[in-house]
Amino acid sequence: MKKILLLILTCYVFNVFAKDTYVQWKNTNNAINKSLTNKKGNVSSGRTLVIANDKGNCLACHALPIEEEPFHGNLGPDLSHIASRLNEGELRLRVVDEKQINPLSIMPGYYRNPGLLNLVANEYSGMTILSAQEVEDVVAYLMTLK
Repeated sequence: MKKILLLILTCYVFNVFAKDTYVQWKNTNNAINKSLTNKKGNVSSGRTLVIANDKGNCLACHALPIEEEPFHGNLGPDLSHIASRLNEGELRLRVVDEKQINPLSIMPGYYRNPGLLNLVANEYSGMTILSAQEVEDVVAYLMTLK
């Protein structure tokens, strides 16, 4: 009984103090067609996020048209013209959880359901890498790459 009460209290405290409530999303034909926030993403913020080492860190694996950053990875595909190949919903799914497309991918799910994660440090338990709005910002930036 004590364990159940502790679990309920923990869930309550987490929900009260969580920065962002996780938004359920739906994979429809390999796309998430609906915005996670019902708001447009900010292109400038998205560009900053793909560069940021502590957030997107996309340049670790992908080449992007960001000349001021000297090192671009080549492990993943070049994203320079990604919006000419994929639509907004397809990009959103890949940012949210690439494993929905390719289960063998090493790309992290930036907005994967935190309940499905394992081996997560305690301070990151129940959290996503990006917030729902940050996902929309990254998608907005990627949509400019035609």
